[in-house]
Amino acid sequence: MRKEPCSKVPGTNLTREEAAERARLVSVSSYEVELDLTTGSETFASTSVVRFSAEPGSATFADLVAVEAAEIVLNGRTLDPAAVYADSRIALHELAAENELKVRAVCEYSHTGEGLHRMVDPVDKGEFLYTQFEVPDARRVFANFEQPDLKATFRFTVTAQAHWELFSNAPTPSPEPLGDGRAIWRFEPTERISTYVTALIAGDYHVVRDTYTSPDGTVIPMAVACRRSLADYLDADEILDTTKRGFDYYQALFDLPYPFAKYDQAFVPEYNAGAMENAGCITFREDYIFRSKVTDAAHERRAETIPARAGAHVVRRPGHHGVVERPVA
Repeated sequence: MRKEPCSKVPGTNLTREEAAERARLVSVSSYEVELDLTTGSETFASTSVVRFSAEPGSATFADLVAVEAAEIVLNGRTLDPAAVYADSRIALHELAAENELKVRAVCEYSHTGEGLHRMVDPVDKGEFLYTQFEVPDARRVFANFEQPDLKATFRFTVTAQAHWELFSNAPTPSPEPLGDGRAIWRFEPTERISTYVTALIAGDYHVVRDTYTSPDGTVIPMAVACRRSLADYLDADEILDTTKRGFDYYQALFDLPYPFAKYDQAFVPEYNAGAMENAGCITFREDYIFRSKVTDAAHERRAETIPARAGAHVVRRPGHHGVVERPVA
């Protein structure tokens, strides 16, 4: 079985020509991704089922960065991982008009902010996980076609510690107890979105919940999360107020409603970016949680960053490429 050192830069990156050719050959319908976060502190189990159409008889490749590709099945045919998985790519040959690819892998937690990052809080020993996929690091968590124009729906099923809080692109379902302190969360499918704006946040988070009512009367659930040890510093009221005013502004400006079922925001530790507008599941660096008196400029910077993520959601409609499609007056 092929082993790929996840902590290192993948051996092969996608070129523009390869992306164009793969987009010509392939149209992705859906992903079903199952993750088990209870298998250890260094790695987790990942199973993805990808359904896609292709030019019959053609060949292409899927993307995966994993410690181990344990099983690869294409249209019912078991492929030898040692033969088809190399340099972060899974070679796929003799494609049919309609295809199903199943990949079972062992993936590695990150400690540098790519893929699925894991951190243990030195204050209370709480565990905190979050994804950062821009771009192209969703392949560090599940096998996929890692390019923004190959959009699909995503259904995530996650096994984790029963007491954890979980967030993803779809609203968080009620966990189903499995025993031994574990539970399973079965998220509903997302809209058609790109791999790099899918997301998962899991762990011992402190959460504040609220709702936003849009101009057309739609009620959108909201949540703000942070590490438990920072809960006393989380000014959730101000953050939620800024978020709602951003929603009002951008929906009026673009005459487009918010396109997703909910809006969660998490301030996450050891983040290597400022913020990321994952669909319905935003991540921010926790420097935006002020633990002492800060300057007006710091407050202003946060007040600019928070509504900008909401604006990106209004602009980046599901199924489009980030271009605003405004009604013609």
